[in-house]
Amino acid sequence: MSEQPVLVERRGAVQVITINRPQAKNALDAAVARDVAAAVDELDGSDDLRAGVLTGAGGFFSAGMDLKAFLRGETPAIEGRGLCGITKTPPRKPLIAAVEGGALAGGFELVLACDLVVAGRGARFGVPEVKRSLIAAGGAALLLPQRMPRAVALELLLTGDPMDAERAAAVGLVNQLVDDGGAVDAAVALAERIAANGPLAVAATKQVVLSMPSWTPEEMWDRQDEIVRPVFASEDAREGSTAFAERREPVWRGR
Repeated sequence: MSEQPVLVERRGAVQVITINRPQAKNALDAAVARDVAAAVDELDGSDDLRAGVLTGAGGFFSAGMDLKAFLRGETPAIEGRGLCGITKTPPRKPLIAAVEGGALAGGFELVLACDLVVAGRGARFGVPEVKRSLIAAGGAALLLPQRMPRAVALELLLTGDPMDAERAAAVGLVNQLVDDGGAVDAAVALAERIAANGPLAVAATKQVVLSMPSWTPEEMWDRQDEIVRPVFASEDAREGSTAFAERREPVWRGR
């Protein structure tokens, strides 16, 4: 195995980020955090990349924070950006979690920082922090109630017991269940479907969805208009309509 803590590859317009510490169940240390943050910065900064996939090597997503590294004084958080640089400041472009095995504690919080989830049928999701008299403060306590019914989120947070992939799909956390070993390829295929669409429209749509909870009912239409107006006036919007009329595939310029 490569000694690189994070592997990054491009599959066309899709970036695949792989946490590469299988011997430690892809536990998160400072090196992983720096490399994941750099990868998502590349995702957002590249005109050629349209969507990303985040996964773990060796059939396991991530067991969360590396406690041995923590005792050495390391943290997997990036100042001002949260865990691995994505929990407080997720990328502007869509990010899909491809989950095999376990996504536990901070590993689950990385999943919650992603927009969509593809999981192998043997995957498990959990936030066991309360079993150690800790709190899932890296995003789970805040985001789980937004991704599933509140009572189910509280069950996970207060018992610390894991949820299997079938139930995670049933409560709306997982978008697609696949056979074990197939999560990355299925996530890339889903990302390719997103990447085929207008990049300005995709990014603005994500921004509206993520921003909306903080808007009051009185302001939400005006705030949405601020985000979507430039998209409707863009070259890509004209190209999309022209391509439809001419019965051809659009060529996006991102402007």
